[in-house]
Parts: sequence; structure tokens; C-alpha cells
Amino acid sequence: MTSALISPEALLARLADDGAAPPLLLDVRWTLAGSDRAGYVAGHLPGAVFLDLDHELASPPGDGGRHPLPSEDALVATLRRIGVGPDREVVAYDGGVAAAAARAWWVLRWAGHERVRVLDGGLPAWVAAGGALEEGDVAPDPAPDGVVRPGGLRVLDADDVLAGQAGVLLDARAPERFRGETEPIDPVAGHIPGAVDVPTATLLGPDGRYLARERLREVLGAAVGAARVGAYCGSGVTAAQLVLALHEVGVDAALYAGSWSHWIRDADRPVAVGP
Repeated sequence: MTSALISPEALLARLADDGAAPPLLLDVRWTLAGSDRAGYVAGHLPGAVFLDLDHELASPPGDGGRHPLPSEDALVATLRRIGVGPDREVVAYDGGVAAAAARAWWVLRWAGHERVRVLDGGLPAWVAAGGALEEGDVAPDPAPDGVVRPGGLRVLDADDVLAGQAGVLLDARAPERFRGETEPIDPVAGHIPGAVDVPTATLLGPDGRYLARERLREVLGAAVGAARVGAYCGSGVTAAQLVLALHEVGVDAALYAGSWSHWIRDADRPVAVGP
């Protein structure tokens, strides 16, 4: 199994290797308020290209939820624009929360691009390791032959979940949202019946990096060793972190891409509240 993560120390060494082509660095900084281009312009990894999660790693909000998967044509155009050719090595990073970078990793892997990793700890870990930053925008070198082959990672839809095809279904949201005590974004509070809450914050250590594999196995609990595992969140972004963490412990999980924001669009779908 190849890790989906690269440490800042390893990336620094990789970029210092004059004998190898450097990876394409993608800055995917994003919060629930939107993509953080201003933060990117203020300081980013040298040579990094900005990737807008809301507009390039998702289709417009609608029946598919708040962050539906991008269409194949749109994703091909994005990959060509930013320079992701079939053999290009890619490293994605964000501001340290890890959700946006995991979404970039997941979308590229789903599209059939295997040479992509996430900078463990994101921008804060890079700076702490002595990595330099540069200001301004970087114009990417387009790739003439971007290719998308959907199906590189497994996807669930609502019918799959209703039919029990998800197996152990993990919810990536904070406990109070899972229990339905508060819902700051979507119009209905609660969770999918039978789901298990594994908040993404529990996947990371105090330094913002993913836990060691032994600890991840403990946090992920019953999902480790299950025949089928699915993951969802509010809109399909933070759940990508669960899929990545499960990948790190050898579990091939499926993403319910529409997640809660899609599930609640049909009032006939059941909703649970409480633990």
C-alpha cells in the first residue's frame, strides 16, 4: 500500500532533488465560508497553483447537494488548466484542517489519477519544518492531455445507503451536528440512521498531522476489518478525510458524495437524532 500522505520534511527533500521533476503543488485552502484565494496570494508554497474547491472540485449546488462531484468535462478542463497530465506527480495541501486537500486527493484519485498525495499537516507543518513561502499568483503550465477516468475510487448514492450497501457508514461531522443538537448549514439536523460518528478532528494529532496508523485503527474502530465501509459528512468534503484515513490503514472505503446535504433533499429518507 502506498501512503496518501507526504511529510513536509520529505517534500522539502523531494523539491531539493535536482535529478527528478518536481511535483505539481496544489493549494486548496478552503473553509465553510469558501475558497481562500486571498490566503494563497498572501503566501503559498513556492510554485504552488491555486485550486478552487467550490468551483473546480465540485459542481454547482443543487439536487446533488452542496458539493456535487464535478462533471467529467469540467474536470478534464480543470486538470488541463492546472497542468495535471497522466503521469504528473501531484501534492495537494490546505491551511492545515486537512479537509480540502483530502477532497482534492479524492477527486483526482476518483478520476483515475494515482500519483497524488496530501501534504501532511498542510501549510502550518510546512512552515514549521522550515519551508519557504512566496507571495502572489502562479500561472500554471497547462497540460495538453488531461484525462479523466471516473471510477478510480468507489462512490455511494442514497439508494445504495438505503439498501445497506454502505456497510459500516461513518459520519465525519462534529458530534453536536451528528446528534442533531445544532445544524449551522443544512435545513435539517440529525444523521443517517445506523451511522457511526467519527469526527475528522479525531484523525489528527496536536501538530495537525494524521495520527500514526496504529492510532488511526483505534479511532476508526469497527470500520477497520469490515467488509464494506462508507463515509459521508455535510456535503462530501470532510468525508474525504475519512476515506483517506481509511486508506492509510488498508481499508477501501466508498464516499457518499452528496452526503447529508443530498440525503435531506428527499423528505422520505429517514433521519435520526441523538447518539
